Amino acid sequence: MTPALAAAAAGFGTGLSLIVAIGAQNAFVLRQGIRRDAVLAVVGICALSDALLIALGVAGVGALVVAWPGALTAVAWIGGAFLLCYGALAARRVLTPGGALTTDGDATGSRRRAVLTCLAMTWLNPHVYLDTVFLLGTVAADRGPLRWTFGLGAALASLCWFAALGFGARLLSRFLARPAAWRVLDGLVAVTMIVLGVTLVAGA
Repeated sequence: MTPALAAAAAGFGTGLSLIVAIGAQNAFVLRQGIRRDAVLAVVGICALSDALLIALGVAGVGALVVAWPGALTAVAWIGGAFLLCYGALAARRVLTPGGALTTDGDATGSRRRAVLTCLAMTWLNPHVYLDTVFLLGTVAADRGPLRWTFGLGAALASLCWFAALGFGARLLSRFLARPAAWRVLDGLVAVTMIVLGVTLVAGA
């Protein structure tokens, strides 16, 4: 595997680990998919928003490292700590699952309302900025010249996940309605995040 392909694969895996979690945004996309209501618009907004935020993270953290090389050490320690905490929370959910992804709620009503709701869930959620701008930007900065390839992989993961969730909703809803399925996903997330966190801290 070439370094560029390895960086893209790492970005895809990291991005997917951060995106796959029980939350309002995923529930909303799944609900829209089941109802076949403005699915393309909703999936597009989620994927494009993530791509933009990931680009901001890669560019912002990368520029900081170029201007002040010592910042990489500080960013690696902080980012590693966040990733370890993120992984610990995912591991806790495996041991004490809180339930499955549900799609209950009022109908969207119109394409305009669906779009506005999706924009609000994406851009008014502080966790989105933490995951994309800071965490992905931090891990990408550790890749040096290949940080944009890493970011591209992460953006592709977002597109694949939301497309699968929206357009494959009728098939995925049965699987994602089971708490055991989320325990498996959270287990994979926990392992990935803890490994990444340890790697960042060890390399700082």
